[in-house]
Amino acid sequence: MNHTNRTIIHETAVIGDGAIIGDGCHIGPYCCIGENVSLGEKVNLISHVVLSGDTVIGDGCTIYPFASIGMIPQDLKYNNERSRLEIGKNTVIRENVTVSIGTQGGGMLTKIGDNCLIMAYCHVAHDCKIGDNVILVNGVNLSGHVVIDDFAIVGGMSAVKQFTRIGRHAMIGGCTGVDRDVIPYGLVREERTTTIKGLNIIGLKRRGFSVDCIQEMMKAFRELFEDSENVIFTEKANKLKEKYKNNQSVIEIMDFVMQDSKNPICTNKPTDNYD
Repeated sequence: MNHTNRTIIHETAVIGDGAIIGDGCHIGPYCCIGENVSLGEKVNLISHVVLSGDTVIGDGCTIYPFASIGMIPQDLKYNNERSRLEIGKNTVIRENVTVSIGTQGGGMLTKIGDNCLIMAYCHVAHDCKIGDNVILVNGVNLSGHVVIDDFAIVGGMSAVKQFTRIGRHAMIGGCTGVDRDVIPYGLVREERTTTIKGLNIIGLKRRGFSVDCIQEMMKAFRELFEDSENVIFTEKANKLKEKYKNNQSVIEIMDFVMQDSKNPICTNKPTDNYD
């Protein structure tokens, strides 16, 4: 370890000439910091972090392993222009996040504000402008030129179309494709339903379930889900549990159905009961 002015730099870290490392930073193993990167005070790079480009990281930020920050955009129009990335104070960037610098077509700047949480596997593309206290949950993908205002939350595995605006305090539900602007304080979610298509017959055969057992499970399945609309599943499951009391796999299904849960049972018909 190298210790300078209360800054700790692991001996395996690679730091380019001209990089600025603020007081009290911790640079963990195998981090790579480019020559045009500037770190504020008390920045913590856990390990294996790559910082490139004209990139400024604010005081108190923490960046987790395998994040790649300040790399060139995934934009074919980019022509090596000297664009920038700015990240504010006390922002946390989790594992495998990628953030690109800006482009000439977007004001030459990508910007993330203070006190943000960018969870694992998120992508923030070129020229995005993210306000303060924003949360991007795991796997969020932002296309270029997206604007997200303060305190907004984007749910996991959501994708936001280029040039889309998301207002302050808005909430985007998980697995949502956002292709229109979202008003401040708005709640947006993908309209989606989950239906059960049958039993995992191939998997049951591979795991050695007998033909007789599988056939009985299929009968119980059909009886459970026939006329599933407006059915009280717990009552039907209780009757089927008694009917197929010699089949432990059927009993397992019925016990599952009868358990208390915050979610409805996935049926063979679409349902909007997601509240």
